[in-house]
Amino acid sequence: MKLGIIGPANAGKTTVFEALTHDFAGMGAKNETRLGTIHVPDPRIDRLSDMYRPQKTIYAQVEYLLPGKKEGKKEAGADLGWVRVIRDVDALIVVIRNHAHMGFGTPDPQADFSGIDQELILTDLGTVEKRLERIAADAKRGKAADKEEHDLLVQCKAVLEEETPLRRYPELAAAKALKGYALLSAKAVLVLFNNADEDESLPALPDALDENACMVIRGKLEHELAQMSPEDAAELLEEFNIPALATDRVIRKSYETLGLNSFFTVGEDEVRAWTIEKGTSALDAAGKIHTDIQKGFIRAEVISYEDQVAAGSAAAAKKAGTFRLEGKTYTVQDGDIINFRFNV
Repeated sequence: MKLGIIGPANAGKTTVFEALTHDFAGMGAKNETRLGTIHVPDPRIDRLSDMYRPQKTIYAQVEYLLPGKKEGKKEAGADLGWVRVIRDVDALIVVIRNHAHMGFGTPDPQADFSGIDQELILTDLGTVEKRLERIAADAKRGKAADKEEHDLLVQCKAVLEEETPLRRYPELAAAKALKGYALLSAKAVLVLFNNADEDESLPALPDALDENACMVIRGKLEHELAQMSPEDAAELLEEFNIPALATDRVIRKSYETLGLNSFFTVGEDEVRAWTIEKGTSALDAAGKIHTDIQKGFIRAEVISYEDQVAAGSAAAAKKAGTFRLEGKTYTVQDGDIINFRFNV
């Protein structure tokens, strides 16, 4: 999972990036695009590793991408250089200032978010219009366009011209024929309101935002916490009524926003977490591991994490009747432990 961090100037993007990744490169790194990779904390993986004692334990990973200032270029008065850098991310984290900042006056979260959203919409509109113009030019030369692609682009254009982000139309945003365009307003968005140390409340939200896709982060405080020892951090977390470090909270919220689950493969050689979208079939989950497993899929041997832990081992879970054989169309559930049988 790769998340791009964007937002208005002086929203605290670098502070948030460093709080999430524990990559404290300092002010000198502001001009450079930064990529931080962290393990997804998951106590289930820890427990399975204790059970199997594998040679390797592999956690799911999250990448946070922070465009550097040198990527910026002025287009119609807006700093849009980050557009080129974030096209391949899975979702966007938009950092919005919600605290007083010297020289920047009273925060206006609604206006700041709307401004970012409009940049995404205008960028997508330019992309769609250019492609439609090219399709029209090809048609004059006798080259037929893909009808599905053309119709979807026309729908996108109509939505974008209404100043509406494509993510408000999930079926359109997820259309496979449009995937290659990496349309920015179609990406899932998680909004982090960067509050003052003592403020844990969400501001009034714009109509375009769902509360479920928003959370508060006290950037300056969280940045300090990320540099403390676990013991010192625990005291401050309790003092400021913060349930967990920003890294853990944002990852959980990111999984919710993107609609992601985890399944596990286990053995003496390796215990590993795999990240998939909710609703993924056993066949597609097999392909996540290796295309050969998907091609030669025979069946999936499935035990839920809860059943295996309750039984004490896979063998005991089988005796208890909680071991299942599933076919290609089985929908993988969060926490499934799966052994794929295949033949190629």
